[in-house]
Amino acid sequence: MTAALLTLADARLPAGGHAHSGGVEQAISAGVITDPLTLEAFLRRRLTTSGAVAAGLAGAACLAAGDRERLDLLDAEADARTPGPALRTASRQQGRGLVRVGRRSWPSAVWEALPALPHHPLALGVAAAAGGLTSSAAALAAAYLSISGPATAAQRLLAMDPITVAAVTVRLVPVVDDVVRRCGSAGDLSAATDPLLDLLAEVHAARKDRFFAS
Repeated sequence: MTAALLTLADARLPAGGHAHSGGVEQAISAGVITDPLTLEAFLRRRLTTSGAVAAGLAGAACLAAGDRERLDLLDAEADARTPGPALRTASRQQGRGLVRVGRRSWPSAVWEALPALPHHPLALGVAAAAGGLTSSAAALAAAYLSISGPATAAQRLLAMDPITVAAVTVRLVPVVDDVVRRCGSAGDLSAATDPLLDLLAEVHAARKDRFFAS
C-alpha cells in the first residue's frame, strides 16, 4: 500500500501532471513569484485553498469508489468549487490522464463508476481505492501534488537551485499534514477559494507563448 501511495504522489507518474504548472507559469509572468520566498508564499496559499479542496474530494472519492451516484455528486461538487473554466479544463485533463494510467496499473471494477471525464481529485481517490489505500492516503496524495508539481515547474521556469526548491517543499510538509487532518474525510469537503488562482488560469489559457497547459 505504501508503494501505491508513493506512486500516486509522484509527479513523474505519466498522467499528464508534468504538463501543468498549477498557475506558477502565469504567476511568474505577473511578478507574483520571483524567488524562493515568493514561491513558498504562493505554494502555501495554493495548498490551503485548491489543495484543500482536492484533498477533501480525493478522500471522499476514495470512500465512494464503485458508487456511480455518489461519484457523480462529487463531480458536481468539484465543478462548484472550481468556478474558472480554465481550471475546470485542466482538472479534467489530468483526471483523464490518471484514469488511463490507473486502469492499467490497478485494474478494478471501481473505475467503471467514474464519470466519463472526471475531475483529477476524483480520479485520484478512485485510484487510491483501487490500489488498496485509505481515504486519508488519497487526501495526502492530493494535498502533496498541489505543491510538488508547481514547485518543479517554478524550478524549471526560473532556473532555481533544486535543493532550494526541495527545502521550500519540505517546509510546507506540516501544512500538508494539517490540510489532510482537516479535509481528508468524506464529510468535510473544503470550499476554500482563491480568486487569484482563477484569474491567473484564465489569463494563462489565453496566451500563445506558454510552456505549460495550466
